[in-house]
Amino acid sequence: MKNNIKLINLDKAVINALDLFSLEKPPKMDLDKINLPFVIGSGNAYNTGKLIFSQKAAIFADESNFKTLLKSYELVIKKGLISQAIIISASGEKDSVWEIELANKSGLKTHLLTCSPNSSAAKAADKVYLFKKLPEPYTYNVSTYLGMVLASTNENPKIIREFIGNVKLKDNFSTYQSYSFILDDKYIDICPMIDIKKSELFGSRLSIRCFTNGHARHAKFVIPWEKELVVSIGTENKYFGHPNHRLSIELPETASFGTILSLTYFIVGKVQESKPHYYKENIKAYCRDYGPKAYGKNTPFEIIVPGN
Repeated sequence: MKNNIKLINLDKAVINALDLFSLEKPPKMDLDKINLPFVIGSGNAYNTGKLIFSQKAAIFADESNFKTLLKSYELVIKKGLISQAIIISASGEKDSVWEIELANKSGLKTHLLTCSPNSSAAKAADKVYLFKKLPEPYTYNVSTYLGMVLASTNENPKIIREFIGNVKLKDNFSTYQSYSFILDDKYIDICPMIDIKKSELFGSRLSIRCFTNGHARHAKFVIPWEKELVVSIGTENKYFGHPNHRLSIELPETASFGTILSLTYFIVGKVQESKPHYYKENIKAYCRDYGPKAYGKNTPFEIIVPGN
């Protein structure tokens, strides 16, 4: 199909992003000086905020509950105990615009993490942190959010790339119909990011699941299946999934959220490579028709989102 020509798979987007940040280090952020902020984002921007602020007290919100949470904390804001809002948006458009305007109206100083310096949100925010991004298929957002995560964790993208290049998948990797990840409990906020990628790339056509050790114990693997590959990353798996269909991947000592995000996205990309082109066959219609209409827009989305 002609509309598939420029659509790379997710694993290639990961490698491209790591190469970019090996050449150009993400900017430093002084967010550690901010106490108890609102951290607002949509989709994986929300989850990126959870990663960045995993070691700090923060109030996390998205486009569905930000207005409600602002009302709930109105008295606390008036007392000056909450004074900052961090808005994360690669595009600096859509919901981030009204979120910044509302935060400003509520008396909060707004900080925007974005890849779009000339966006509507960038023009409205009090402070803007600008990150590099590459041209990528719509929804991928690998370089956008990975840059923000690496800026937070200070991991070396060259080490991550080398590590991923040495990961060995099973010879029959492409034959599985279901793929599950088990992560250490501290990486809990990676799990919803994998779930979003599953929805974007496979919809209801394929099962991809992600659990922490703690969640995996809660009856997530009652039904072992020879067609499910259970991948444990940086943690031991003695019990979950069919015994002959498990894969264990050890992590380097320097691993943090950037490594886990890169590795899991890379493996999901390998799944994408081995299956029918569900995403590639449907993304054009989504971007040109009902995707923008859901936002009340008649202008189509870019199928390949430009870099900066």
